[in-house]
Formats: sequence, C-alpha cells, structure tokens
Amino acid sequence: MNHTQLATSIDDINQQAVSLFSAGQFVEALSMVTPFVDGDALSDDALADALNIAGACSFALQRPWEAESYWRRCLQRNPGYAEVYGSLGMLLKSLGRLSAAKAMYRQLVALRPGDADARNHLGAVLYGLGYKEQAEASYREALALRPNYPEAHYNRGIVLHELRRLPEAEAAFREALRGLPAHAEAHNNLGNVLMELGRFAEADVAYREALTIRPQYPEALNNLGGVLKVTFRLAEAELAFRLALAIRPDYAEALLNLGTVLADLERLPEAEAAYRDAIAQRLGYAEAHYNLGVALCKMERLWEAELAYREAIRLRPDLVHAHNNLGCALRRLDRLPEAVEAFEQALGLRPDLAEAHYNLGAARAQLMQWPEAESAYRRALALRADYGDAKFGLAVLLLGMGRFEEGWRLYECRYEQAGFVHHKTRSMLSCPQWQGGTLAGKSLLVWQEDGLGDMIQFSRYFALLKAQGTSHIAFACAPSLHRLMASVDGVDAVLDHDTARAQASTYDCWTSLLSAPLHLRTSVDTIPRAVRLTAEPALVEHWRPVLDALPSGRKIGLVWRGNANHHNDMNRSIPSLAVLAPLWSVPGVSFVSLQKGWGEDEARHPPAGQPLLDLGSRVTDFADSAAIVAQLDLVICVDTSTAHLAASLGTPCWVMLPEKDIDWRWLHDRSDSPWYPHTLRLFRRAPGEDWSMPVERVRQACVERFGATDRALT
Repeated sequence: MNHTQLATSIDDINQQAVSLFSAGQFVEALSMVTPFVDGDALSDDALADALNIAGACSFALQRPWEAESYWRRCLQRNPGYAEVYGSLGMLLKSLGRLSAAKAMYRQLVALRPGDADARNHLGAVLYGLGYKEQAEASYREALALRPNYPEAHYNRGIVLHELRRLPEAEAAFREALRGLPAHAEAHNNLGNVLMELGRFAEADVAYREALTIRPQYPEALNNLGGVLKVTFRLAEAELAFRLALAIRPDYAEALLNLGTVLADLERLPEAEAAYRDAIAQRLGYAEAHYNLGVALCKMERLWEAELAYREAIRLRPDLVHAHNNLGCALRRLDRLPEAVEAFEQALGLRPDLAEAHYNLGAARAQLMQWPEAESAYRRALALRADYGDAKFGLAVLLLGMGRFEEGWRLYECRYEQAGFVHHKTRSMLSCPQWQGGTLAGKSLLVWQEDGLGDMIQFSRYFALLKAQGTSHIAFACAPSLHRLMASVDGVDAVLDHDTARAQASTYDCWTSLLSAPLHLRTSVDTIPRAVRLTAEPALVEHWRPVLDALPSGRKIGLVWRGNANHHNDMNRSIPSLAVLAPLWSVPGVSFVSLQKGWGEDEARHPPAGQPLLDLGSRVTDFADSAAIVAQLDLVICVDTSTAHLAASLGTPCWVMLPEKDIDWRWLHDRSDSPWYPHTLRLFRRAPGEDWSMPVERVRQACVERFGATDRALT
C-alpha cells in the first residue's frame, strides 16, 4: 500500500473512530486508532488526528495519564493543533495542575484570539491560581468577543464578588441570569452580593428563586437563613438552617449559623450543642470555637469560655474578636493584667477596633491606671464619636478624678444609650427635658431614675433649682423616699412615678437631679452643701424607747450589704456579718442593724458573740431609718444609701469602700469626701486586701474615738 492509499485509509479510520466516540463507544474507537499511533508511516496531520482521538477516548475512559501522553504527542506532531490545547488544558485543570493548564489555554488564546471559550477557560484557571484581577480581565475579554455569554458573566460575577466590586458583581450575575434563568447557583450568588449590599429583601427573593429551581439546595437554604436572621425573623431562620441540615447533616456552616440563631433566641444550651456539632463536623473550625465562647460567656461559664476563645485563637491567630472577647472573659474573671494583654493583642491585629480600646480602658480603670484608661477611652471615641459606652466610661473616670466640667457633660450620654433606664425617660415624659435654660416662672418635674442614695446625695440641688426662680418643683420618686423628701427645701410636691407621668404634660420641663451639677456648673470646689435632713419628731419618739433599751454607751448603726441588684454589689458588699466581728471588741458600744433586704436574716440571727439590735427589718421607709440614725452616735456601712442618709442627717458615717470599681462620687485616694466634708470618712480596701483589713482599721478608729474620753466624733 502506498502513502496515498495509507493516508486515505487512516482518514477513513479516523472518521469511523470519531463516529464511535460520538456514540459513546470509547473502547472501540480507541482500538481503531491504536494500531496507527505508534508508527511513523502516517503523515503528521493524520497521525495528529489519530493521537487526538486516542487522547479523547482515554480521557473519556478515565485514563488521564494516557490521555495526556497522547495529546502531548499530538502537539509534537502538530504544534498548531488548537483544539488539543483546549483538551489538554481541561485535563490538566481536572488534575489540579493549574499552572500547566494555564500554559495550554494561553497557547490556545494565541492561536485563536477570537475564541471566547478559550478566554473563559483561561479565566477559570487564573482564578483557581489566585490571580483574580487577571481572571476578571480574561472573562471581560471573553465577553467583549461574545457579549451574551452567560457562563462568562457568571464566572466574572464570582471574581468581582471576591474583589469586593459588589455593584459590578450584581450586574454580572443579572446578565448571566438573562441567558440562564434556571441557573440556581447564579440566583444564590446574586443573593450573596445583595446581602452584602444590605438589600436584604432582594437577597431573600434571590435565594427563594434558587430554591424554587432546586428545592434540595442546602447552600441556598443556609444563605436564606442568614437573611432571615439579619431581618430578625428568627423562627423562620431556624427552620431554614434545620432544612439545610436535613439535606446535609454534616453541614458545619449551617450548624454554626443555627447556633447563632438559637443564641439570639436565648436558647443557649441548644446553641452550645449546635456549635459543638459544628466543631465535630469540621475540625479546626475557629469560628465555631469563637461562637461557643460567646454562648458560654452568656451562661456565665467563664472558664470554659476562656478555653473556647483560646482554641479559636490557636486555630486562627488573626481572629481579632476572639482576642477581644477573651479579654472580656478574663476581665470578668478578675484576671485584669491578662485581660489587658488580650485587648492589646486584638489592637495589634486591628488598631481601629473601637470596642477593644473601650475594653482596654475599662480594664485599665479597674487596675486604677487612670491616665492609661483615659487614653484608651479617648481613642475609642476618636474612632467612633457616638460610642456611648466609651463616653460613659470616660465620664465616670473623669468624675472620679474630680474633673467635673467635662465629666458632667459626658455623663449626659446616659440618655442616648438604649440599655440605660434613662433612655426611656425621654419618650416616657410628655414635657421637654431641661437643658440648662432659664427656670424663672416655670414648673419643673424632677424625675428619679437613679438609686435611692443618689437622690439623697443630690437633693441638695432642690434649693438651688428653686433659687433659679422656679415656680413649682415636683419630685417623682420611689415611695420609700416620699416622707423623707417631703420636707426638703425646694420641694413643693412629692409624687409617685405613675402620677407624675400622667401629669407630665402640665409641667414646663423635667430633669434628673444628676443633671443639675452640669447645668449649675458644679466643680469640686463649688459642691453645694449637703441638704440637712431632719427626722420627724414623732418618729424619733417612736423609736427612742427601743434604742434607749440598749446598754448605756455609744450606739453604732451597721449596714454590711447593699442592693443585691446593683451592678457592683459583689465588690461593694461584705459577704457576711461575721466579717465585722472584730468591732464587738470595742468596749462601751452597742450595735444596731440598719440592714434592709438582703442580709436581714443575719441581723435577726447574728453570729454568737455579736449581739445586735435588728431594726432594719422593722422600718418601712427612709423616714423611719432617719429617725433611728438621728439617734445614733455613728453609722458604719458599705457604699449604700444609708451612708448618704446618715451624712445628710449630720450623723457621723464611716464608709468602707471595695478594692475596685469604686463609685466615682468618692473620688480617688481620699479618706474624706467633698460631698460630706464634716460627717463622712472613707476606709478603702487596698489592692490585694480582703475585707478584714479595712474592718480592722475601722475597729482601731472606734477605739480611738470611744476611749475614756467623751469627745465628739469628727
């Protein structure tokens, strides 16, 4: 057979092999060309065709290494065989050999510059290699050649999304859907872009369209759950995540998202279980460890939360919020130096994280590192001017440092914070809030929204408000204050809150007593004299026989616990009456319990060797307490309302302050108080001390004051 006859024969064989290949008969097609591919008798073109067919059959038979060998030999015979560059690029891409695939597609583009498919495939390989900008350019070139190329629009949309070019990504996905309206992935990805653009209603529609096309689409269900969560449709979000998990039980991301919804629904044990399931399904899932820490913190399981945050950080050291939240847990565990370190690590990763600056400021303040705390608070506010917690933290810090001018101004931010009771007052009262303007001839409603002790301390401002020319001042306060406050200079009427609220529209304006120092420009040097409260004579006589029944000598009132609902009560209250036992060694004194509420049981049944007259459980309000305190020689108490009552009655009062989180009103590093310069003395717990140390100092002071002499207390 001559060469012409052989060429004609191989062409026929190649054509028959192509027909068999098209019919899916890959083995038969391959067997037809195999006898010729190893010989040298064929022309380059005929052999190249045979090698291409052999490569295609081998690839179809899932023998990629043979396919690659055939196709590479084909290109050796015919370097301009464009189709094979595409086939070999596809094979190499399927094997994950993306750099080699890129070379194939670049050669194909060079051979066929008008081939839109080649540029689309090249874009896919470039994207897989992480060359996102080059991939986007390649897709764009494909679309320049074929504008109605939906697959290229879709692929370009994915890259644009990751490049954060969201409006362009949206347009790309919408163009893809014009040509492929039933492309569920395109609807789903469009929804993701719309979510990030904050267009939640449109994202909801996109996800639901994807699910209409493919109901069993767990990713779309998970994403739909995300949009339902962010729009506060939590029950629906939970259902969406559970449906995704019904399709794919090991879907770690859906388990994580289910946990976040359950946490929002305050179903924290269930949230914990979901997070732990997510961790079991995906080892090294840092975000799940982080969210587990959040849930454990909310359940007050702080030690476990610490471990969860630390594991999240181990897995992803750049997870900035895990560092920040670890600091919060450590701060609550009273491990303040470690908390500071965690906040600083968070800021090392993200210096503009306002929350970490605020938290660092709070920890520094607890460590009594005042300048450092101030700097941290100010940095938080520089980053976020409307950061209410940082404003309030700085306000309290400045007030405690005696820097009243800026402190009072910032303290007003309590009306802007939704978590504060003060925030509700503005919407509750139907008259305007006084902002410091003239009060001449106006009626003023003073509204209690702070503690009982605050009202007694700041009642000194009633007379000053009256002196502004105010025609009528009504004080809305707790019933326990009514009788006591009725006789305070400047108060024309005392009301309960419900009555005052109903009558609010009849007043020209309202204010809080704790706003008065701002508007009246109070500094440390101009603090008004304390109101001089007077006990009702009839009540004094009522309580006198009970007190007179005590042994002769000095009578000292005791309060060792504050309001259990106070945010700092764990620090400011003494845990047991037994801690005060050393005071009973002072000769010539008798003790009277003024304890009200939590602690009354101890007063009724005091420890052995601590005889105590329990009157606190018998009083009905502050007027009763005032009638008792007015007949005492001294009151010894923790930081609670009784301190303000005693000092305002002129009864000497010694206040034992906690080691940390001391209320701003007592300032720093003082044993006296400019609010009560002649009647009040402070005994502070030093760092590292327990309550026994200040109690011992109080005992020694009692011995000094109640010695053989009859000197008056100062």
